[in-house]
Amino acid sequence: MATVTASEVIDGVYVVEPKIFSDDRGFFLESWRHEWIPGAAPMIQANRADRTEGTLVGLHYHRRQADYWYVPFGRALVVLHDLRESSPTNRNTLSLEIGEHDHRGVYIPRGVAHGFYAMTDLTITYLVDGYYDPDDELGVAWNDPAIEVDWPDAQPVLSDRDQANPMRDDIPEEIRPA
Repeated sequence: MATVTASEVIDGVYVVEPKIFSDDRGFFLESWRHEWIPGAAPMIQANRADRTEGTLVGLHYHRRQADYWYVPFGRALVVLHDLRESSPTNRNTLSLEIGEHDHRGVYIPRGVAHGFYAMTDLTITYLVDGYYDPDDELGVAWNDPAIEVDWPDAQPVLSDRDQANPMRDDIPEEIRPA
């Protein structure tokens, strides 16, 4: 059985440390179980992305979708930032490294900005509790000083979308998480 820990930094974030069963053939682990996250909606879509070392993705957020991230190959520095105005942990930032060195997963609730830096070439899988909705694909600047992230690279590889994300305080009111 996995060990599931609620974050003390951001309300609603959970870090999952799976139990690994290994022998001469390799290993087995459960990377996700719905019952691990209290009150979570069912995950209904699975996605995979491969990124090269030095790539930064995010920071993205959704008002109507939660994510569960798992990195089976490589290592990622994951950064989460609470944008939810009503949250007791609003404005808190959490950074953690996940990947094949420990096989931890992370549950990211709605309204929490999330991004990662590829510390190595990597594969990330993520489960979501809502189907893709372009109107719910939102972002905040990865390098916003108000978020206070010490990224490993000041000049990461970024998408055009992520380069154009607004600063936290410039997010329009109508798309801010409640």
